Amino acid sequence: MTRQYLIGELSARLTALRAVASGGPAEDVAKLQREVESGRVTALGLAAKRAIALADASCWESLTRGDIKAFGRQAQVSADIRLFGVCAQLLAEE
Repeated sequence: MTRQYLIGELSARLTALRAVASGGPAEDVAKLQREVESGRVTALGLAAKRAIALADASCWESLTRGDIKAFGRQAQVSADIRLFGVCAQLLAEE
């Protein structure tokens, strides 16, 4: 896979996460997306891990508020980020 493809695909997933994240995590996702788009391909594994952590934080925030619909959307995006990370060999398959 090319560098541009990996960056573009992770950036697209971060856009999806930003759309469903709320509060502080949304701002952190935007910052991470800027880093991905201007960073090195070798840092994408770490960025994918950070994206999953931000999605997790957003999911917990939604559960705390009792917003099950938001949780469902966030969990779906989180799963997509993880699947991409594993398939692109940015994350270890566990």
